[in-house]
Amino acid sequence: MSEKNYLIPDLPPMTETVITDFIRRKVEESGVNGVVIGLSGGIDSALVAALCRMAIGEKKVKALIMPAPGSSPEDREIAQRFAEELGIEYSVIDIASTVNALESMLIPEGGEGTRTAAGNIRARVRMIVLFHTAAVEKRVVMGTSNKSELLTGYFTKFGDGGADFSPIGDLYKTQVRELGRALGLPDYILKRRPSAGLWAGQTDEGELGMDYRTLDTVLYGIETLKTCKKISEETGIPIEQVRKVEEMVKRSVHKRKMPLIPKVGLRTIGLDWRE
Repeated sequence: MSEKNYLIPDLPPMTETVITDFIRRKVEESGVNGVVIGLSGGIDSALVAALCRMAIGEKKVKALIMPAPGSSPEDREIAQRFAEELGIEYSVIDIASTVNALESMLIPEGGEGTRTAAGNIRARVRMIVLFHTAAVEKRVVMGTSNKSELLTGYFTKFGDGGADFSPIGDLYKTQVRELGRALGLPDYILKRRPSAGLWAGQTDEGELGMDYRTLDTVLYGIETLKTCKKISEETGIPIEQVRKVEEMVKRSVHKRKMPLIPKVGLRTIGLDWRE
């Protein structure tokens, strides 16, 4: 097998400034008291929390830590430790009883896709808690999805994909790590294996079937309008893997759009009503 040539884009200049300005502006425009973030113990949510603190100050940032059945105790401990070091307010809300009730009602024992269905329930319960807190405390929900996840559909629709704003949504996972290192995030965050924490032993790269360097190289090739054949030739990544990523992007288009509306009026939301 030929050696892979990873073609991952460098972090654009002024990325930190662009994102913190975006956060500050959106909070001001929304007329709210601050932001709320689901803090998992992973790098994505840690980076968003750190950027929000830089943008609007620690007093306007609140983190929710939401352990569920199968969650690692280590995730909770790391999330709490990071929130305390960052100096932001946080609450631990155990969603296990709610998740168990929904799973027992909705998922037949031994049914197909049980684990994925259960993961989606957990992600959506967390979304409910985040938006409830935002409404009660007059905040906005800052999402923690990165570009790699959004492009491949590796998120739960109306779950972890549900947010008011997505400040790192234009950063590939490899760029998230680069910015995290630049901002001095601690090693206990930077060196963790990426996981959504939806069940015991779950890892992002295990589910995706490839490491993030490979994934991001292919996605960047797609972004720059290269063919699958060209990406494979330039990088040494097997054509089957390249096509797999391309198919993931195609299949998940609906997850990146608002629900489509048939055009009846003069200007239609999501079509020609621009905001």
